[in-house]
Amino acid sequence: MKKSFTLLELIFVITLLIVLYTFFIPNQKINKLNEVINRLDLYISHIRYQALIDDKFSNDTLWHKKRWTLKFFRCRESVGGIYYSIYSDENLSGHPNASESFKDPLTNKNIYSSNLCNETNNNSKYVLLSKNFGIKDVKISCNSTTSLGQISFGKDGRVYSRLSNIDNESFEYEIIKSCSIKFIDENDNFKELIINPKTGYSTKGIKNPIETE
Repeated sequence: MKKSFTLLELIFVITLLIVLYTFFIPNQKINKLNEVINRLDLYISHIRYQALIDDKFSNDTLWHKKRWTLKFFRCRESVGGIYYSIYSDENLSGHPNASESFKDPLTNKNIYSSNLCNETNNNSKYVLLSKNFGIKDVKISCNSTTSLGQISFGKDGRVYSRLSNIDNESFEYEIIKSCSIKFIDENDNFKELIINPKTGYSTKGIKNPIETE
């Protein structure tokens, strides 16, 4: 009886471990998506407010480059992966740098990376979407660029899918309907952030399996 009882105990423990593995391990993948969504939701809230108090308009023909912008990039080909930066291009070079980047309000680290996609003590780990969170693709429904895409915020609360030096009255590239930023992980799970027009408020979407084409 003692041996039988011990064997039953062993079977129970193994079964319990299988159940825990089945439910716990996938949740880790989902949690990484949650981390990405939660942190970006925080960042977008802060840069939206920053844009409201930081009027970038000027007579300079390239003034539009100074708008606070969230932009997604691909890491250098030899590295692979995707990252993003949040910045105001103050030197009008067209290439963001660490000194122009927004600061993570929780860690005071730069929301920035170069295309080398190296993790550093000065830059937020959350920008390295592929390296740290297993994100294999980002799709932006309102993307009007030839790159992965970007979102820029104006002083009037308006949101733009591309930078333009046309004056404020024309609102060129303004987002006029909700824009989805979809993050897809290595297991083809995804979550979305929805950027609302006119206000720039972001809301979190719900994870679903990717629809087949």
